[in-house]
Amino acid sequence: MITAYIGLGSNLGRPVDQLRAASIQIETVPGIERLLMSNLYKSAPMGSKIQPCYINAVAEIVTSLSPLDLLAELMRIETALGRVRSSERWSSRTIDLDVLLYGEKIINSKTLVIPHPGLYERAFVLYPLHEIAPHLVIPGHGPLSQLLTVCDKGDLELLTDVKTIIVA
Repeated sequence: MITAYIGLGSNLGRPVDQLRAASIQIETVPGIERLLMSNLYKSAPMGSKIQPCYINAVAEIVTSLSPLDLLAELMRIETALGRVRSSERWSSRTIDLDVLLYGEKIINSKTLVIPHPGLYERAFVLYPLHEIAPHLVIPGHGPLSQLLTVCDKGDLELLTDVKTIIVA
């Protein structure tokens, strides 16, 4: 069993409901034993600013799935929740599920890059990740707590008015 971390994001439709539905579906995937969710965070979109803000979270799972099988399951969930893939990078999405970390593995293939590219400089990933795994070390980048000291929080907003979407 491996501990892995998944980034969840949505900025179309009802983002909180999308994250809730995705977390429920992740929890039911065979080979995933546990799901622990961060709180929800609101952030400005990357790329085009002519789109709604994102709601983001990070989930910690324990899994027996391989990294590629985990990615395939996340893509299946995205499709089931109505994600339409666009050729435009950083476009609006009903749901976005990313494998952020998979144990201590470093993977750099055409299909999957772990740690997720840019993870170490994105507040909307680092802050929720720190919330659920404060002592984590990011392979190839160092302690999460150290990465936070150089990551501008910017407009990232903890959504305290939204109840936790999953109880571990």
